[in-house]
Amino acid sequence: MSGKRSALFASVCIFPFVCSSIHAQTTGNVSHSSHDKKAVKGAHHAKGKKSVGKQVTSKGGIIQSIQVIGNDRVEVPTVLSYMLAQPGDPFNRDLLDRSLKTLYATGLFKDITLHRSGNVLQVKVVENPVINRVAYEGNRKLKDADITKYTSLKARAIYSPALISADRQRILAMYAAKGRYSVTVTPQIIHLSRNRVDVIFKINEGPKTLIEKLAFVGNHAFSEARLSQVTSSKETAWYRFLSSSDEYNPERVKYDGELIRRFYLRNGYVDFKLINATGELSPDHKSFYITYTLQEGPQYRLGKVDARSNLEGVSAQKVKSMVAMRKGQIYDGKEIEDVAKYIQENLQAEGHPFAVVRPEIARNPEKKIVDLLFDVMEGPRVYVERIDINGNTVTKDNVIRRELPAAENDPYTSTTEKYMKQAAEDLGYFKEVKVQQAKGSAPDKRSVAINVQEKPTGEFSLGGGYSTDSGILGNIGLRQRNFLGTGVDAGISGTAAYYAKQVNLSVTDPYFLNKNLVAGIDLFYIQNSYQTYQNYSEDRLGASFRLGYAFNNVLSQQWTYSIIDRRVHDIWDRSSYYILDQKGYSLLSQLSTTIAYDTRDSRINPHTGTLVKVGGDFAGIGGDAKYLRGKIDASHYFPLDDITGNRDWTFSLTAGAGYIGDYGSKKDTMIIDNFYLGGNNLRGFYDGGVGPRSHAIQGHDQEDFLGGRFMYTASAQVNFPMPAARDLGLSGRYFVDMGALDGLRVKRRYTNQAQDGARYTGVYGDSLSPRVSTGVGVSWKSPFGLLNVDFGYPVVKQKHDRTQLVRFGFGQQF
Repeated sequence: MSGKRSALFASVCIFPFVCSSIHAQTTGNVSHSSHDKKAVKGAHHAKGKKSVGKQVTSKGGIIQSIQVIGNDRVEVPTVLSYMLAQPGDPFNRDLLDRSLKTLYATGLFKDITLHRSGNVLQVKVVENPVINRVAYEGNRKLKDADITKYTSLKARAIYSPALISADRQRILAMYAAKGRYSVTVTPQIIHLSRNRVDVIFKINEGPKTLIEKLAFVGNHAFSEARLSQVTSSKETAWYRFLSSSDEYNPERVKYDGELIRRFYLRNGYVDFKLINATGELSPDHKSFYITYTLQEGPQYRLGKVDARSNLEGVSAQKVKSMVAMRKGQIYDGKEIEDVAKYIQENLQAEGHPFAVVRPEIARNPEKKIVDLLFDVMEGPRVYVERIDINGNTVTKDNVIRRELPAAENDPYTSTTEKYMKQAAEDLGYFKEVKVQQAKGSAPDKRSVAINVQEKPTGEFSLGGGYSTDSGILGNIGLRQRNFLGTGVDAGISGTAAYYAKQVNLSVTDPYFLNKNLVAGIDLFYIQNSYQTYQNYSEDRLGASFRLGYAFNNVLSQQWTYSIIDRRVHDIWDRSSYYILDQKGYSLLSQLSTTIAYDTRDSRINPHTGTLVKVGGDFAGIGGDAKYLRGKIDASHYFPLDDITGNRDWTFSLTAGAGYIGDYGSKKDTMIIDNFYLGGNNLRGFYDGGVGPRSHAIQGHDQEDFLGGRFMYTASAQVNFPMPAARDLGLSGRYFVDMGALDGLRVKRRYTNQAQDGARYTGVYGDSLSPRVSTGVGVSWKSPFGLLNVDFGYPVVKQKHDRTQLVRFGFGQQF
């Protein structure tokens, strides 16, 4: 009995000390029970706060069980799974403290209290509400679906103030990426029954935060206006409503810093440094001020330009002959890179696949010169072991592989990845192309993975426009550039205009019979009513079969066979006898070929390079028309970067000539096969307005354009940028055109007054005397199509030439 009393006395004495050691986690508040037992409680647990009180020692006893109180949605096993303290563990202060932190970290609970009742640990919880719905109000520039992609709050998720704050910051960041920094986002919480809430983000988008001023500090060689042309960020202006260049973007500011650095290096400033690039938001959050702090340094010129070669069979003199740089010219870092690349690619094409060219420079600050050395050596011998193509769900593997510049077992060079990526991108079938290389089965082997992401290649077009020749027009088209993933380009289109109509069905296979052959077929119907400058209409119904191949990267040839049923009709009854003789049907069966030499850097907007085309037509493989026609056209483009410091300036020279000769009967001669001069090939004159012409039947002043046998043209043109060119897509040009056409080619002549009598019809304009025009033009890549306007003034003309001062074209043209 005395033993029992001793045990009871000891337990009564120790119990208060054990219970007093468990405290609240975040607030430090102590909760007393009716038995004076202390509880650990944390309301809205704050990270970083420490529990207070004494740590429970092993004398505090063992947790026999854990009781969860207050949970509604969260299952008891879920609560217990997050706790570190488990039955069998001691009532340890540190263990309970960490269990409390772990429960708060789940985000499931708004309040948690740990309470001891005997050897039972009670966990009292107050659950966070459940989100009933998430809504956005006031957003117009961003759709709800776009915001939802980047925010974490969803319906039926657990509400958490931390998540609300994080989503608010994400929304602000999304608007900032669109140049809107004055946006305010206010979350509102609406409490509902059954512990649910609606979360509403009230958004006030405000205006775009535009760039008010671009400032440059430390620039002496170039003005602010010149440096502003270099950067892609622009000061806000009324005409930039179609552009985002005046919207502030931190990443673009960094990119502009790199553009400025490259600009200075291209102009000889080897020591150039960009000290800082900062964007400051105005107090009203409506505009930005961007400041670039520069350190230019002196301008350097080239000193000694030399070459060294350790490559077998390649002398230093041969390398030097490929260097088009001279002593005394301004140092241009970009040109040096381009020359090194040019030498390397030429050597690799000549049978040195592992040739490497490294430019080395030696700077002399005192003389302000840079000595340049092109060091040629043989790089490591590495080969392509394997090429894997991934992600092409539509496009067949062979369509991609046949375009690649390298195949398995080919040499792997420093440019292999670059050109593989470029080749895949040039197909136009993929939204994204990534090329990765990895080590192969041996040190000299590489595996290449080409990862592509398909994009839609079907096109439906519906549009309209206006041209001087055709009048108001509308067009519709359907095209698939990668038919069934085979690379075949197929399409059908139709155009209807006031003076013309056209329907065309075209199919082109870029690798016919899996060889280096481009084959295609065109089926077409064309109806032209030349009522603006001719007195008849012409219909054409026919087909063309094309076959082309490339000898190398710059030389190609194409063959075309055409069979066309033609009809000349609706002739004005007072037209000249030359036109009246053309009435009726004729069948053209013609074989044509064209050889092209093309080194242009771009087919759409060339800046440098040469294009030469030599072609011929042979008509008479059956059919009615019988003639031989030869043509030659040449163009060369001169970049004016060194003079203007702007890539948008280009000077071009073009020239062409053609001759058509008959070998059949005169009755087979059709004037619709003749050469015509004017319009696009001689601006300032009507289409056909230069060359042989005749009056209508006597008593009328109407003219008929007859075309001719021999024609030559020449043109000089300067393309230049216009104000706001980058933002509005404007470009200008100044041109001087020259040309002439002669050689009456008709079924029958009516030029002998004595013999022809009443049918006598004089011909004038049949002269090779040059006509010259000059003028300016403007092109606008508008959101609605390409608009061209040319103002041409005839400087040298003949008496009866038909002039046209303004030529206008918009949208689809024939």
